[in-house]
Amino acid sequence: MGGTTPEAPRRDAQGTRRMLLEAASALFAERGYERATVRDIAERAGVNQALLFRYFGSKKALFGEVVAHDGQEQLHTTPPGELFETALRGMLGHGDRVREDRALATLLRSVGSGDEIGTAAREIGDDYARVLASLSGAEDRGLRADLALSWLLGIGLMRVVVGKESLAEADPDEVCALVTGALATLLEDLPVTCFGDPHTTHAADLAR
Repeated sequence: MGGTTPEAPRRDAQGTRRMLLEAASALFAERGYERATVRDIAERAGVNQALLFRYFGSKKALFGEVVAHDGQEQLHTTPPGELFETALRGMLGHGDRVREDRALATLLRSVGSGDEIGTAAREIGDDYARVLASLSGAEDRGLRADLALSWLLGIGLMRVVVGKESLAEADPDEVCALVTGALATLLEDLPVTCFGDPHTTHAADLAR
């Protein structure tokens, strides 16, 4: 009995911390850093907000951990050739894949919220760019990767933040087919989505 008593608090603490991270990840992706309040995060996690400060110290520290966790999880679990499309689909509409695809959406909704947020965005952006650069053998592959990432973030900005109607309502398969096909000129080893090969299918057919 004496051996099991200390174990329960540790499991509870780990579970509470995990629930706070998951709640914060969801709310930061939905609302951005400023609009996701500590109270709302704690309520979604089903705990007292005092526990948030006990485990993370501050809202900014919690945000940094969420960004690092979500971004690194996606980078570590996604093959390099699938990273662009996975991130793109995450911003076009998650479907059933909510948890792993919201890292960049979180950053886009939080841009301009402070220096700490900008630093987190740059760091994770650099990590994504390094993976994308591995899909090209060109001498300027770093530039090519930055251009690909810029396009990805631009699409995300129009979809997630601006809510551009035509893009928001577009079929993710069609968008991915068009975008990955065009990006093959920058990243030679980027797989073209199987929805339709833009090199052999007319854009008009994809847009139907």
